[in-house]
Amino acid sequence: MLSIQDLIRKKRDGEVLSDEEVKAFIQAVTDETIQPCQTGAMLMAIWQKGMVDRETEVLTREMMTSGEVMSWPKEWAGRVVDKHSTGGVGDKVSLVLAPALAACGCKVPMISGRGLAHTGGTLDKLESIPGFTVQLPSEQIQQTLSSVGCCIVGQTAMLVPADRILYALRDATSTVDSLPLITGSIISKKGAESLDALVLDVKFGRAALYKDKESAKELAQSMVNVGNRLGIRTSAVLSCMDAPIGRCVGNSLEVVESLEALKGNGPADLMELVSTLGGLLLMMTGLVSDLPAGQKNISEAVSSGAALDRFRAMMEAQGVDRDLARTLCSPNTDYHQILRKAEHQLELTAPSDGVVSDVDGMTLAVVLHKLGAGRSKVGEPINHSVGAELLVSLGQKVGKGVPWLRLHYEDPAPTPDQIRQLQEGLVLTKESQTRPKHSLVEETLLPK
Repeated sequence: MLSIQDLIRKKRDGEVLSDEEVKAFIQAVTDETIQPCQTGAMLMAIWQKGMVDRETEVLTREMMTSGEVMSWPKEWAGRVVDKHSTGGVGDKVSLVLAPALAACGCKVPMISGRGLAHTGGTLDKLESIPGFTVQLPSEQIQQTLSSVGCCIVGQTAMLVPADRILYALRDATSTVDSLPLITGSIISKKGAESLDALVLDVKFGRAALYKDKESAKELAQSMVNVGNRLGIRTSAVLSCMDAPIGRCVGNSLEVVESLEALKGNGPADLMELVSTLGGLLLMMTGLVSDLPAGQKNISEAVSSGAALDRFRAMMEAQGVDRDLARTLCSPNTDYHQILRKAEHQLELTAPSDGVVSDVDGMTLAVVLHKLGAGRSKVGEPINHSVGAELLVSLGQKVGKGVPWLRLHYEDPAPTPDQIRQLQEGLVLTKESQTRPKHSLVEETLLPK
């Protein structure tokens, strides 16, 4: 076996690492028998030279088995599913999708992350609900899946330890945006959940990691290929991430919008993603014969109130007081009796008459991040109450002076320059120039 220095040199020179060499590297990372500078050097070599499909598959498999791999009762076979999004603005899909899938008979051990930079995190959103606990031991995860059908939790210390080490060093060495390293990180964690089916929401556009569809498709295809080779039925959708998803951005506000969606009042773009991603999972598990049937089942799980019941039960199972959970799920509730509301609100108004043709999600996310809704470093605190409500929809006709955005803020207050940036993010056009609204989902990649 080559030494670690020889492995780094081999990859640096563009050669292909053997299965045993990839395994040796991940073993050394997990056992911490490799120096951090050597790990960083290997990450940079992978970033520069890439990996062939076989290397990426072995990297992912070895990361997946570097710690605990979950196991489930035999009677759940074929029905354990999850979804992963590459991150966006106002992306609250998981909060609606997980309970809807549970209501359709799936088991959803959703292991989610926290927000970093401009993208929000599902765990941060849920922690704006008083008492909600995202760190559960494996036994409690299984109990919750048995009784409720879904849970949304953070990564446990025993799950994919190699990824936790590599992820921190990728950030420090500017190697985050490497196709094999992203594939390995995402699919190893999902593989450790012992899933039967996985759907990936790979976003592209101004407010996404990838700005163009071609780059997003390359990543999506890499993850679909590796996921399927590891025995997980894996598909992906390519979805546009320019404007925010739904009407609300910010942790508490997105919980409010998710609850409203579960009560049947969800915005069309959010519900399109929920029904499409959920429909694909139902199709891949064989619970339905095709995508339209899956979409119909997901939509009915929401409209019937069954998904809302699962969300309430999940909240209670994850530490939320029973009366509080029931109040949040009751009709016509005052959410801000329970969820913290920011001390200040400010409405921005349309500078002229016109039709709303675009809202820059990236600009909105960056401003809210600076106002305290997000974090720049792992572990930093955030203010759950900071956020924004869109008061208009794409394609809507507005008059000059009509409020289009309501900012929720505390300390710091928005600066004049930030308000100017937000105003410039609203694009108004004449009616004759307005293009019809398009679906967010532009393409689907199915298992071969």
